[in-house]
Amino acid sequence: MEGVWAVRERLPIVELLKGLAIACVLGSFLAPLSGKTSTSAKASPPSIRVRLLQTVGFLCLFLAASAWLALVDKYVPEPYLDEVFHIPQAQTYCESRFFDWDDKITTPPGLYLLSVVYHKLWLLPQCTPSSLRFINLLATLLTAFAASQCRHLIEIRMAERDGKPGPQGISWYAYHTGLNVSLFPIIFFFSGLYYTDVVSTLVVLVAYRNHLLRIGTQRPSLANDLCTVMLGIAALFMRQTNVFWVVVYMGGLEAVHVLRSVQSDSQPSQQKLKLHDPPLNQSGAEDWLACLLTIAITALCNPAKVLRQVWPHIAILGLFACFVAWNGGVVLGDKSNHIATIHLAQMLYIWPLFAFFSAPLLLPSIISAAFHPVRYLQSLLFISYGRSSSRWSSLLNLSSTLLAILLSLEVVKYNTIIHPFTLADNRHYMFYVFRYTILRSPSLRLSLVAAYTFCRWLAWDTLSRGRSSRPIAEESPQADLNNTNGNEDAGKNPGSHPAEGVNIMMSTNPPLTCTSTSTALLWLLTTALSLITAPLVEPRYFILPWVFYRLLVPPWSSSSSSSSSSAATAVWGGGSGTSASGSGKTGGSGRASWWEEVDRTVDRRLMLETVWFLVVNAVTMYVFLFKPFYWRGEDGELLDGGRVQRFMW
Repeated sequence: MEGVWAVRERLPIVELLKGLAIACVLGSFLAPLSGKTSTSAKASPPSIRVRLLQTVGFLCLFLAASAWLALVDKYVPEPYLDEVFHIPQAQTYCESRFFDWDDKITTPPGLYLLSVVYHKLWLLPQCTPSSLRFINLLATLLTAFAASQCRHLIEIRMAERDGKPGPQGISWYAYHTGLNVSLFPIIFFFSGLYYTDVVSTLVVLVAYRNHLLRIGTQRPSLANDLCTVMLGIAALFMRQTNVFWVVVYMGGLEAVHVLRSVQSDSQPSQQKLKLHDPPLNQSGAEDWLACLLTIAITALCNPAKVLRQVWPHIAILGLFACFVAWNGGVVLGDKSNHIATIHLAQMLYIWPLFAFFSAPLLLPSIISAAFHPVRYLQSLLFISYGRSSSRWSSLLNLSSTLLAILLSLEVVKYNTIIHPFTLADNRHYMFYVFRYTILRSPSLRLSLVAAYTFCRWLAWDTLSRGRSSRPIAEESPQADLNNTNGNEDAGKNPGSHPAEGVNIMMSTNPPLTCTSTSTALLWLLTTALSLITAPLVEPRYFILPWVFYRLLVPPWSSSSSSSSSSAATAVWGGGSGTSASGSGKTGGSGRASWWEEVDRTVDRRLMLETVWFLVVNAVTMYVFLFKPFYWRGEDGELLDGGRVQRFMW
């Protein structure tokens, strides 16, 4: 009850009105400009209903984050852990002493500069811990906004790539995805503390949104090129490792985009080598190799056009190289404890982390693996169906899987790095993960390769739109044609018509297109570069890899798997992309109400994901606030000055 009263005291009517105003603004301006439109009809403006629902979602997020911040201010009023460095440094900047620097801080001063601007704009007299923490609360709301826009633009670009009509408005899937990204436990937890991670994620998402708009135009303008450079610099001012995402990932995506557009503009007789970039759910090991080779060759054949598109990213890389040369290293301070090291085991740890946090998204694959294990393995290895059903392709895919397992065993045996910070600080959950698994025994450490492999399969299968749960017939062009006709027939069914105003509200069914092979490979490469150079295993380092993975996960359609997995269908019945006929009550006109239509088009996995994140957040917040402890020596004497210690990510 004391916590409830603390929330009520620190959320007066003025704060509630402020949150309502912010939610209204975000809800009203959620749908972004998508560059060139891929729809023949002009999108209708959002109705009052959609703006109301969007506003309610952002308001709920604001209230949850505000309650968390109020509790932190109540029970942890003084700077805690890394805040001991960040808050005094920000307060130093607020006093206009910009050349005073704490050598223990390793990250650039972007957050501190932003804090100065925020306090100047709102005429706040002091940079208190509470006011500084509030910046991350606002960044959490804006992260939901930016993530929704990014997912919406991804759906538009995928539709353009496949020659399909794009969504007229922001889809429920995109909107819900944005909210869940902000509820991601590692992000939401630090929305109540003054850390760099939340604002860093927001800035990278803004840069990603700019990238998605750039590839929607025939040729970016010089102003947009300069804007890209500025956003890249802003991302680097937050965290140095952001260079991989704004240079390698976004720059690589733009290079592939320009190569694809060059081929589409060429005459058939001029296309000596076609860019091989199939959807991820139709690609095997040989497709990955062909994709990499054709990208390299076509880039060498069109260097001028590629450089014209990606020069802003090259400029960002050049500026970063100049910084490293000037600074004598990547990190700003405490260089002795942050030495870049090849740590390949990071690419094994990422998959259980994804499986834990994204468990609701992985459930269809888990169900498929549980009820149809043989077919599940066959689908993952492309042994039984698809374009890669030849004996050679099956052998290649099986060999690549076995090779990955052998390499994983070698990495565990020879490249498991235990950073001193991991074992020296029992306030972090990772301390206990290592203590009870990796450090338990060498045999247990090696046996974990099976868990790494299975979690990787689940995550990859989910990213490829659950190919393990799709019937063989769906892989043929005729099946695609039948599926298209089926959708058209569903649209002609009077009982399946959306309620009047639903299309005006939001695009309820985003295009069920899959991530391309090149995008998945670029994500994998960027994730590897950002992780394997870090000797310390820190959950916060996995935020951006998870966020970009989450944005690429397509909506799940229960109708596509109903013929192959009755168990999955029983669990998921409905969901994104299902027809509306025969479900729910309809009005006298034979049309479902707008709320029933919304209910039918919501991806059930996302609802479970929201609940799962709320549960994880509630547990970790409770443990942080109400389960403190003290460090004691062997003789029982209090250590660290008797300060309270708390568990956290």
